Amino acid sequence: MSRVMRQLRRTLTAILTAGVVLATPVLATPVVAAPGRTVPQAPTGHITWHPCTDAGLPGMQCGTMRVPVDWSKPRAAQLELALVRRKADDPAHRQGTLLLNDGAGGSSIEQLRLATRNGFPDIAGAMTQRFDIVAVDPRGVGHSTPIRCSEPLKPAGVSYFPKNRAAFDKLVAHNRTFARDCLRRNGPLVAHVDLTSTARDIEAVRTGLGVRRLNWYGIHYSTLLGRTYAALFPGRLRTMTLDTALDDTTSPLTRIVKETTGAEEAFNRFAAWCTHSAKCALKGHDVAAEYDALVARADRTPVPVAGGTHRPLTGEDIRGATQDYLNIASVTWPALAAAIVKAQAGDATDFTVDPDGTLDPVQVLVPACLDNARPVSTFEQADRLHKALAARAPHLGGAVRSWTALVGCLGWPVPAKPVQAGRLISGAPPALVIQSTHQALAPHAAGSAMAAQLPGSVVLSREGDDYSMFLLSPCVREATNRYLTDRILPAPGTTCTN
Repeated sequence: MSRVMRQLRRTLTAILTAGVVLATPVLATPVVAAPGRTVPQAPTGHITWHPCTDAGLPGMQCGTMRVPVDWSKPRAAQLELALVRRKADDPAHRQGTLLLNDGAGGSSIEQLRLATRNGFPDIAGAMTQRFDIVAVDPRGVGHSTPIRCSEPLKPAGVSYFPKNRAAFDKLVAHNRTFARDCLRRNGPLVAHVDLTSTARDIEAVRTGLGVRRLNWYGIHYSTLLGRTYAALFPGRLRTMTLDTALDDTTSPLTRIVKETTGAEEAFNRFAAWCTHSAKCALKGHDVAAEYDALVARADRTPVPVAGGTHRPLTGEDIRGATQDYLNIASVTWPALAAAIVKAQAGDATDFTVDPDGTLDPVQVLVPACLDNARPVSTFEQADRLHKALAARAPHLGGAVRSWTALVGCLGWPVPAKPVQAGRLISGAPPALVIQSTHQALAPHAAGSAMAAQLPGSVVLSREGDDYSMFLLSPCVREATNRYLTDRILPAPGTTCTN
C-alpha cells in the first residue's frame, strides 16, 4: 500500500474515531439571508481574498463572494459563497483554473483539506503544478451560507420504511414539521438550493475569478452539477472530469432500483472480502449473517451510542449508514467491519458518523427535495416499492441515498424543480468520465449514460469498488493529467487496474 493510502486510512480512521461530521468553519462567517440578519455590503460578484489562517490549508487563499438567493430576483436577498484557492506550483507553465466541487451536501473545502492532509499536492502531478485549484462550497453547504435546521431529520419513532398507513402518515407529518422549521430558520434559501441555482453560482464564480473558461472536477452529485452548468453556459468549460457519474436520465424509481442493486452487490463484495482478509475484524465469520442479526437485534432493542449525544440506533439506522462505508474498499471496508463488531458489543457510535467527515445529512436532503421528482405520494406506492427493493437487497433492504431522498421529501411544501436530463449538450467539452466497475453509489452503466449527453466523451473504467479515484489510482491520475494538460482522452474501453 502506498504512503498516501496509508495516510488516508489513518486520517479517515481518526475522523471515524473522533465522531467528526464537519470541521468547524474557520474560513468565513456565513451570511444567512433570513429576516433580521444583515448582509455585508460588498459588491455582488466580487471575490474578497485573504490568506487562509487554517493550518489544514497551508499557503492557500480563502475567499467569499455574494450571490442572489433567487437568481430571478438579483437585487433581493443575498447569500455568501466560501472558496479556497490553491495556486499552481509552477506559475510559469500555468494552464488555468480547476474548479473542485463535491456536490449536494458535501463540502468541497473539506474535501480539499482532507486530500491535502493525505498528500494530494505531492502525488497530483500536473493538476497542482499547472492549475490553480479552487474549491467552492455550494450554496446551503458547509462554509457557504449553510442550511441549518433544529428539528431532527429522523427522530425516534419515525421510520423511512413505514409498515402501515399510520406510520406513513407519521413520517409525512414529521417531514412537514421539519420543512417548516427549515423554512423558518433559513428563509427563501431552502427553495433555491437546486442544481440550476447552484450552476448559476458557478458562473458568478468564474466571472469573479476573471477567467474565460474553467476546468471542472466533479465527484458524484457534482457530475450532475457540471452537466447542468455546461448546458446553461456553453463554451465556459475547457475540460470536464466527472468522477463517479450519476444517471438522472431514467425515472426516479428506476434510479432507486439501480442504486439499491449496486449497494447490495457492494455489501456482498465486502462480506466476501471479510472472509479472507486479515484487515477485517470479522475475518472467518459469516459477516452477512452477523450483520443481519445485528440489524434485527437493533430493531428490537436499539443499540446505545457512547456519550449519550445521540439517540440509540435501530436496525434501520444501521442499514441507512452502511452505504457510505462501502465507498473506498481499502479504507472504509475495514472501518465497517470494526463498526459492526463495536455495535455487537453494545456501542453503535460508528454508525452515526459520515466516513469521510464532509457530509451534513440535512444539507444532503434539502437539495435532493428540489432536484428529484416525487413519484410516490401514498403508503401503497411506498410499500410496493419497498417490497421490491427488499427482494433485491435482503441485507441493506433498500436503505440507499435515493430512497432517503424519496421518503424524506414526502410532504415537502416546496415544489420540486428537477433538471431535464438526457438531451445532447452543445458547447460542452468532451468529458473524461471515471467510473468504477463496482460501486455502492453509482452503477458502472451510469458513466455511459453521462458520457452520452456530452458528445465525444469517454468513460475510463477503474477496476474496483471506489469513488474519488484520483487519489487512489496512479492510472486514473495519469489519464486525468494528460486530459487536463493536452485535452487528450484515453481510448474508449480503457480500464485502469491499479
